[in-house]
Amino acid sequence: MKVKLIATSAFGLEALVANEIKQLGGQDVQVQNGRVDFTAEAKDIARYNLWLRCADRLLLKAGEFKARSFDQLFEGTRKLNWPDFLPENARFPVEGKSVQSQLYSVSDCQAIVKKAIVEKLKTRYSQSWFEESGPLYRIQVSILKDIVTLSIDTSGAGLHKRGYRQLSSPAPLKETLAAAMVILSRWKADRPFIDPFCGSGTIPIEAALIGKNIAPGINRRFVAEEWNQLPSLIWSRAREEAHDLIIKKQQLGIIGYDIDNSVLQMARFHTSKAGLGKELHWQRQDVRQVRSRYSYGYVVSNPPYGERLGKQEEIEKLYRDTGRALQEALPTWSYYFLSPQPGFEKLFGRRADKNRKLYNGRIECRYYQFFGPKPDKLQGPFTLHQPV
Repeated sequence: MKVKLIATSAFGLEALVANEIKQLGGQDVQVQNGRVDFTAEAKDIARYNLWLRCADRLLLKAGEFKARSFDQLFEGTRKLNWPDFLPENARFPVEGKSVQSQLYSVSDCQAIVKKAIVEKLKTRYSQSWFEESGPLYRIQVSILKDIVTLSIDTSGAGLHKRGYRQLSSPAPLKETLAAAMVILSRWKADRPFIDPFCGSGTIPIEAALIGKNIAPGINRRFVAEEWNQLPSLIWSRAREEAHDLIIKKQQLGIIGYDIDNSVLQMARFHTSKAGLGKELHWQRQDVRQVRSRYSYGYVVSNPPYGERLGKQEEIEKLYRDTGRALQEALPTWSYYFLSPQPGFEKLFGRRADKNRKLYNGRIECRYYQFFGPKPDKLQGPFTLHQPV
């Protein structure tokens, strides 16, 4: 059975999410601000939850209509065939948001949507009160410029929660954004990879998951696994497929450096929880001493900024030292840095070949991309530096 789905995302990542959806077989893909709408088979809800690396959440779209009054909101909601989505004992709390709309009271909108759903369920189940003791079907009501979108969350915890990051570090980077940074760099698993400010390891771990083709959601559960419409066989088959697609023999050259031993301990713990064993290497090292014996590779990182360093003078000095050190030690590598610092390029000592606006939480950043020369076609992926 075909269903309409919505993959929500951080601003700036919509195109990446759309591309992931297309690769997974989604149809009628439409990109909007903060979301991607598409059509798929209901059984594939499991696959999309398991495989989407950059999306925040996967929603089952129940309906969409225009409403500028509470009456219109009530009637539009009641017209939808909720009994097709919600069983008799469903728990269905309603959450909402409203932007640039006549209906700006979110709490009132939530109450009206809840009441309208109950009225519709009464027509199917012939009862006046619902116990709500069964599976969770969290309803999302989103109103943008008077257009109401009603959907049901299939993910539960946000898709950035892969299950491996159980310890927290200062200013952690979401796994979904880390994966997006790796994808945007166009790094391939047969190239060396360094994160000189690795913190608790999110960027290198996401790179390893991509390099070995490991589904990011393979080690976690999803709320829709409790739904009768998606029996356990669908989920077990999706997970079996994901395990079969892992490239087990893929060797990786991924290194994470940091000056803080405590966050490196977290990185090692997270690596183990992600099931990556000894696939990654972690080392205490200042960025000014970073070296590699390989001629070509990728540096992908989220260097410290205000929240982690404090003084602007320290930040500027670190960025200058980073640019100088990397361009001296790794002159033929490519560098990718996420930073909110407006003068990052000047401090780094080189104009970026490309930059892209991304959001780290609510912080507006730029993803600065510095391309290195292409390796000679006759050289292997891990070409050594030639002796001087």
